[in-house]
Amino acid sequence: MTQDYSEQEKIRRESLKKIIELGIDPYPAHEYPITTNSKEIKKKFSEKDNNFQDVSIAGRIMSRRIMGKASFMELKDFGGRIQIYLNRDELCPSDDKSMYNDVFKKFLDIGDIVGIKGYVFITKVGEISIFAKKLTVLSKSIKPLPIVKKDAEGNTHDEFKDTELRYRQRSVDLIVNDKAWSVFEARTKIFNTIRNRLNSMGYIEVETPILQPIAGGAAARPFVTHHNTLDMSLYLRIANELYLKRLIVGGKEGVFEFAKDFRNEGMDKTHNPEFTMLEFYVAFKDYNWMMTFVEKLLEETVTEVCGSNKVCFDGKDISFSGPYKRIPFFEAIKNETGDDISNMSEEELFDYCRKKNIKTDSSMAKGKLFDLVFGEFCEHKLIQPTYITDYPIEMSPLSKKHRQKEGLTERFELFINAKEIANAYSEQNNPIEQRSSFEEQMRLHEKGDDEAMLIDNKFLTALEYGMPPTSGIGIGMDRLTMLLTNKQSIQDVLFFPQMKNE
Repeated sequence: MTQDYSEQEKIRRESLKKIIELGIDPYPAHEYPITTNSKEIKKKFSEKDNNFQDVSIAGRIMSRRIMGKASFMELKDFGGRIQIYLNRDELCPSDDKSMYNDVFKKFLDIGDIVGIKGYVFITKVGEISIFAKKLTVLSKSIKPLPIVKKDAEGNTHDEFKDTELRYRQRSVDLIVNDKAWSVFEARTKIFNTIRNRLNSMGYIEVETPILQPIAGGAAARPFVTHHNTLDMSLYLRIANELYLKRLIVGGKEGVFEFAKDFRNEGMDKTHNPEFTMLEFYVAFKDYNWMMTFVEKLLEETVTEVCGSNKVCFDGKDISFSGPYKRIPFFEAIKNETGDDISNMSEEELFDYCRKKNIKTDSSMAKGKLFDLVFGEFCEHKLIQPTYITDYPIEMSPLSKKHRQKEGLTERFELFINAKEIANAYSEQNNPIEQRSSFEEQMRLHEKGDDEAMLIDNKFLTALEYGMPPTSGIGIGMDRLTMLLTNKQSIQDVLFFPQMKNE
């Protein structure tokens, strides 16, 4: 198969051949010793102490200025960027000057990875630099990078900003955009802060199956695959809830998992078909305990990651300091519409939605209709962290009935900046009532609701052995990361978001 190359790619491939002809392996397999990095040098170098006199670093060439026998290049390594000074006679003390005249001047390019050994000094204009005594080619780049330039005033030009290209070519984005890594470093810090807190509580991190015989634990459309040896359909998990509750039955106080979930649904700025949820379950607790715990967990996480319990997202100041406002589901709707829809029949809800110009379809039952009304009138108003509590039974098949309020459940959802961030229950532990809820979900499925849950008999069997009173929660980690890094799209906080084929 013949491949078309750009002019620059042809030149780089020719340079690759020339380097090989000079007897240099452009992709050596050996280890290269690194003694420091650019960040440490800039932080600790002292001209008075004359330290860093024997350094070895490695990185990617980001710019070059060739001036005859002496040249400069900018090297980007794990710590940042640093200037390298190359002098032909110092770099090549023998008569053979090919490493400078040929390799560096003619055949090396921006994007190539090299090793540099030398010593640190300060140039006449006051820039900390490395005087190169030895240069080693470690990886030849045969595809040119976008060249991002800065003028004398510090303004940046020709930035790699096209969002679709950045998502499709994340490696290039991370190379040329120095701040691109900061989002993902913050993401790791968010995960680790929460993980450390749950570990400190004595809860155990677990792993549950991604391929599941029943897509359970949430109302969503699954991805379906087929296992040839077992000759059975399997589903990429939409949630890990039912497996985690089976572990609570098994006797642990608390279990948690950072789980990759998959839902075969629409895509927008807050939805990707593959996403990460934190789910954790704690025995002998209820949803009131969980609300208080989550307030403290999030405030601690935001403070650790952002240096304050407040963040600014899209120009809005959001405070994670508890206690968060708590508003019952139907009260929230009445506050915005003036209407009490809690006792409406299914037919009355259809009429109400028609009058309010809310689009419906015949497969919807009361739970979906309640959700549509809430989404239309309430969700966009919830900017500061707010718990919406006490959802109707029709919307909460895995939740325990409210101990005081007829027709409601002990469930809450946490909304921040008009988006659901978390969903939690006092978990249903009555196996008879849970089976009844599943059977009602099956009726909805037969009616045409392809997001309705199926009956999970293995989970029901576990419940029949007895599950203690339990509270559980799922937290959307991608959306939380968006909030804490001020990113408008979920694609900005995923290394490799799902994209259409080019």
